[in-house]
Formats: sequence, structure tokens, C-alpha cells
Amino acid sequence: MKSYLQRMGRSLQLPVAVLPAASLIVGIGNWWDSVHPDAISAFLQAGGNAILGQLALLFAVGLALGMSKDKDGSAALAGVVAYFVPVSILAPDSVATLMGIKVGAVDPAFSHIANNVLVGIIAGLIAAALYNRFHNTKLPMAFSFFSGKRLVPIMASVVMLGVTVILMFVWPPVYDALVTFGKTFVSMGAVGAGLYGFFNRLLIPTGLHQALNSVF
Repeated sequence: MKSYLQRMGRSLQLPVAVLPAASLIVGIGNWWDSVHPDAISAFLQAGGNAILGQLALLFAVGLALGMSKDKDGSAALAGVVAYFVPVSILAPDSVATLMGIKVGAVDPAFSHIANNVLVGIIAGLIAAALYNRFHNTKLPMAFSFFSGKRLVPIMASVVMLGVTVILMFVWPPVYDALVTFGKTFVSMGAVGAGLYGFFNRLLIPTGLHQALNSVF
């Protein structure tokens, strides 16, 4: 388990490494806007936020690639597929259609599925596990085109359909719990900040402190 968590932590470093560049671009854009507001500042801010706005997808790709046995690109593709399935199906408009209700009556939690880092982590881990299990699978001759690595994204889409069904019922209470958890720490003031720092440092050996940062 420890080695698995350490591999997961190392894999998270790949998408996390992109964040300083994106933040720097946004920061320069904000600075430029303060001294000379024009199209250049808006351009820089939009460029940086384009990266930050896809953080969950970057986590899905980074984990799928980093946790796969031979770091193959098909694992990364499976991570993309695994991420888009729940994000698309659990969008508020889609949930409203599935449940036969108005969009306004959909649980607000589903508005936070898109670009949710937790969903990206789940998708990346599942994609990597499927790659490790199926990338050498041989299908009958009639379906041989889909053998091996081509089978992995297909399996990812099928498995994530099942995961999406589970998330449809589990995500609202999980989201509420995460919100309550975060608000509790904030309401504790300095004590909450100290506890957050303690758990953040505690997770550094595994690299999972980045996941904790994303929750808050």
C-alpha cells in the first residue's frame, strides 16, 4: 500500500508541475492589467486560466500515465476517456434529463463535477489499473483490431459508466461532506490552519499533500 501511495504521489507531480507556469502567466497578466490594462493582460490571464481550468483533466492524464506499467500513451488516452464519461453524464442538464426534473431542481453538487480534482484522480487511477490489466489482452480474430492497448480506452469507458451510476447517488453527500469539512476547518481559525498544516506535512512522504490542497 505504501509503495502504491508513493507511486501515486510521484504521478501527481507531473500535472502539478504545470501549475507554476500557469500561475505565473496569470500573475503577469494581473500585474500588466494593474499598470496598463489592455488586450495583452486579458490574453495572458485567459492563457493561464485555460490551464488552471483543466486541472482535473491534467490529474486524470498524469495519474493514468504515471501509474501505468510502461508509461504508454494509450494509458493517458484511457485517462481522458475515463474522465469525460462522468463529467458529461453528470452535468446538470444531463442529470435533469435522466431524472425527469428541471435543471433548477438538480442537486447543486452536480454543478461541481466538471473540473473536480477528485473525479480526475478516480478516473486516472481506474484508467491505469485497466491498462495494467488489459494492455496485452488478445481478442478473437474477428475483433483483433481492438486487442491490446486499443482495448484499454474501450474498457475505461465501460467501467466508468458503472462508476458514474454510483457517483450519481454518492456524489451529493460526498460533496456536502467535503464542503462541511472545509468550512469546519475555516471556522476553527488558527487551530484549523494548524491542523491543515499538520496533515499537509504528514502526507508529503506519499506526495498526496497535493490532493489535500485541491480539496481545500
